[in-house]
Amino acid sequence: MRIEPVDERTLHDWREVHNVIIPNAALSVEEVRERIGQNHLTVAYVDDTLVGCATVRPPAGPDRTATVIVRVLAAHRRRGYGQRFYESELARAYELGAGAIETVVLVTNVDGVRFAPSPVLSWRWTAISRRTAVPRS
Repeated sequence: MRIEPVDERTLHDWREVHNVIIPNAALSVEEVRERIGQNHLTVAYVDDTLVGCATVRPPAGPDRTATVIVRVLAAHRRRGYGQRFYESELARAYELGAGAIETVVLVTNVDGVRFAPSPVLSWRWTAISRRTAVPRS
């Protein structure tokens, strides 16, 4: 798997994955460009096939919490790509100085919700439904 930072060449791939997985919060090209300036965005490929995108929001707050979000297209799930991608982005969050990690999973993403409580995600995560945060109990 090859992971690349998002730039003008790859931003359309990042946007495609984001908008397929989160159609109720589809982003324009300009909105993706804004996010490039705020967050660390990456795309993942297997050979030349796009498999996913990720967002690492930089550490913030007193506990230096970073948010790591990985999205894998449905056709490429359950092959270990999500875990490898997440581990890579998690390392990036710690390189940025994270003291704590959180993630966000869209509740309609059944595979994502299944993945979230796995040992890879043994920390805080939030399920999002209709843009309302619901803490995991």
